[in-house]
Amino acid sequence: MTVTDEERETLTRWSRRPKSPHSIAQRARIVLLAAEGLTNNAVAERVGVNQATVVKWRKRFLGRRLDGLVDEPRPGAPRRISDADVEAVIVATLEDKPTDATHWSTRDLAKKVGMSPSSVGRIWQAFGLKPWQTDTFKLSEDPQFVDKVRDVVGLYMNPPEHAVVMCVDEKTSIQALDRTQPTLPMRPGQVERRTHDYQRNGVTDLFAALNLATGQVIHQTRPQHRAVEFRRFLDAIDDAVPDHLDVHVVIDNSSTHKTPAIHTWQLRHPRFHFHFTPTSSSWLNLVERWFAELTRRLLQRSAHHSVTELTADLNHWIAEWNKTPRPFIWHKTADQILDRLNKYLANL
Repeated sequence: MTVTDEERETLTRWSRRPKSPHSIAQRARIVLLAAEGLTNNAVAERVGVNQATVVKWRKRFLGRRLDGLVDEPRPGAPRRISDADVEAVIVATLEDKPTDATHWSTRDLAKKVGMSPSSVGRIWQAFGLKPWQTDTFKLSEDPQFVDKVRDVVGLYMNPPEHAVVMCVDEKTSIQALDRTQPTLPMRPGQVERRTHDYQRNGVTDLFAALNLATGQVIHQTRPQHRAVEFRRFLDAIDDAVPDHLDVHVVIDNSSTHKTPAIHTWQLRHPRFHFHFTPTSSSWLNLVERWFAELTRRLLQRSAHHSVTELTADLNHWIAEWNKTPRPFIWHKTADQILDRLNKYLANL
């Protein structure tokens, strides 16, 4: 029995590939050994099979070549769920609701359409339907949305020379929460455990300005977040940034950022340039990404008996951050953001 060079390469790959089925790899070795001139008995002994098995696959290869080594598809059990049944499940999932719930479960829908819950689950999986899940969204209705996106993203992607870009916002009403009972620490085989309830010991507001280039943060904590507190925070930014540099501030459309007092302050500090994110688009402000780090690393699992203790903890954490700051790099261009939004709106 002879094999071509191309067939030998394929057979060798089948016999050595880790993910090849064992049966295919075994048949490929049988054919390769037979092509070397070994007898059926010798091939059977080398591969560890019966002589009849060697004869069978030699004949199959001679008759159909490589295709003869692959199992033919088996019919299996007859199909019991018709296309009409599948359509009924999909239509009921998308257009109907149970009388006693807001969405279908596999058991409830199975009772209605007359099939098993596992069959309903497989149909849902095949068509990507997940009635038990929900998500949130918010589309900006700002008439200047496109211009503001291009302005802010352009500032991120191509910062001006001889200037500092500061992403500024407030994290309001940070609660000093304490658990009602002591936290049980983590041990081998047991995760950290806390009580589900807590007591509130006051709130504080955190003003933060993230330096786009360095990742360092200027911050203040205040009991309120009025325009007067925001103006004092702008004074702190003014003191921290060298006088020869312009300051480009990315902020949202909060009412405290647009009062006459703030407008007057800006006129007295001409090196400050405000760039407003679109309404309902706080995701454009990179300081929100830093707030997420603060929440995940500190606030989610901490406990504080007072606002004073919370403030000290915030100051310590931010001081540690500023020792080795990590800037957040913006990658999406304005065109990419707007194109994706167009596709989303088309789907809606």
